[in-house]
Amino acid sequence: MKRNPVIPYLLICVLGIVLVFFLSVKGLGDAKEIAKEKENGGKEKVTEKFEPEAFAKETCIGCHGNNLEGGAGPNLHGLGAKLGKDKVKDVLANGTSGGMPGGLVKPENIDAMADWLVKLK
Repeated sequence: MKRNPVIPYLLICVLGIVLVFFLSVKGLGDAKEIAKEKENGGKEKVTEKFEPEAFAKETCIGCHGNNLEGGAGPNLHGLGAKLGKDKVKDVLANGTSGGMPGGLVKPENIDAMADWLVKLK
């Protein structure tokens, strides 16, 4: 008995066409939903609350060590007693000539970061 090799290919072709059709319909529905979310998202701005400790763990530990006790950069514990809040804010905003880059902290978050660093014991 000889099998017809065309039939399996036709079945696969039909299955593929049906699958593409249904995925297209689903994609259209998803596109409408995404457009609706963007419309609503433009009216509401969700801002994340700045967490100084989390920022330090992500950004500062590379130079100041895991516990911010010094590494390539100086120890940050007791910084408030040494420099004061205004100097800490200046360093966060402008950096230092010794290697601390300025602008790592967004201007609107400098006060919160400086407060946290000054209280770091």
